[in-house]
Amino acid sequence: MKTKKNQIWNFNREIEAENCAEGVNRKILAYADEIMCVENHFEKGAVGALHKHPHTQVTYVASGQFEFEVGGEKKIVKQGDVLLKRNSIPHGCVCLEEGVLVDIFTPMREEFV
Repeated sequence: MKTKKNQIWNFNREIEAENCAEGVNRKILAYADEIMCVENHFEKGAVGALHKHPHTQVTYVASGQFEFEVGGEKKIVKQGDVLLKRNSIPHGCVCLEEGVLVDIFTPMREEFV
């Protein structure tokens, strides 16, 4: 199943993942115009290419270990860590240990749906 805009009940087990990069699968968990929640599954060695966008983004590390670069600064993050990425700040990551990132965007990422 694909999540629909403004859908109240969204059961992870029913949401289809889509491949968005080599070793990275994405699930759109819930969204409305002003917010979006996305779950990203990374294989070890997968890369979230350095990029920027006009959305503010919070990333929660649900599992695994990642080297993130945000605004030119690099740090290692792991389960339970959280990153705040303001709009238009370049960011990207390399997965060091298979894991899951949960992203919250405001406003929603229209190009994802």
